[in-house]
Amino acid sequence: MYGYDQNPGAQQQYAPPQQQMPGVGYAEQPLYPEPSPPSLADAVRAFTTGSLSAEDFQQIFATSKVYCPRGETPGFLALHNTQQPVIPMFTTLKELRRYAGKESKYFVITGAEVIDLLPTGYGFVLDMEGDHRMVFDAKAVEQMVDFAMRRMYG
Repeated sequence: MYGYDQNPGAQQQYAPPQQQMPGVGYAEQPLYPEPSPPSLADAVRAFTTGSLSAEDFQQIFATSKVYCPRGETPGFLALHNTQQPVIPMFTTLKELRRYAGKESKYFVITGAEVIDLLPTGYGFVLDMEGDHRMVFDAKAVEQMVDFAMRRMYG
């Protein structure tokens, strides 16, 4: 036990704690922290410039927070003035505010939840007012669902 010998009948004497060299003996604690995964905004930029594969983008998207504007009733707000209806979504609150204003209502979900909850026949657009806007039509969303199912269930 730390500090004192706990054997019965042994004379109680102070035992100083063992000195540990930093980084030695701490296998569960790396010396350098793991790099954090790229943000969704970084993934969007990398994917639109071709430096990130579709599979890698989807993995990042699935675990990232997505900011969605909302109306008075629960659910996604859709834009119907496009070829196919799309739902605006944003990688950051700042991007959402740029599009919808400072006082806009919104909700936050993960990309995996987006794929799960998006109505059939709808696409979505990420960072509509941003420099790296991405549009996923309904067919692309179906492919994302298929990819997620294969990854989950093999």
